[in-house]
Amino acid sequence: MLTRSPDLPAPSARARLRKADRLTQQQVADLLGVRRLAVARWEAGNVEPREPHRQAYIRLLAGLAVKHPAAVPDPSSIQE
Repeated sequence: MLTRSPDLPAPSARARLRKADRLTQQQVADLLGVRRLAVARWEAGNVEPREPHRQAYIRLLAGLAVKHPAAVPDPSSIQE
C-alpha cells in the first residue's frame, strides 16, 4: 500500500465522497480526463494521482467534502 499524500483523503474516503454524490467512477474519470481504471486504482490506494490530474482530483474531492460532510470524518483534512 502506498503512503497517503497529506493533501488527499484516505482511499476509502475518496470512494465514499464519490458515492455520496452518486457519481460513478466513469463519471469522475470523464470529468478529470483519465480512464475509469485510474479512478479505481486511486480509490483502492494502489496508486496516487499524478499532475495535472492530481490537483483537479483534490479540488473535486474538496468540493464533495463540503457538499457531503458526513461522508468524511474530517472534511478539513482535504486541502486545496
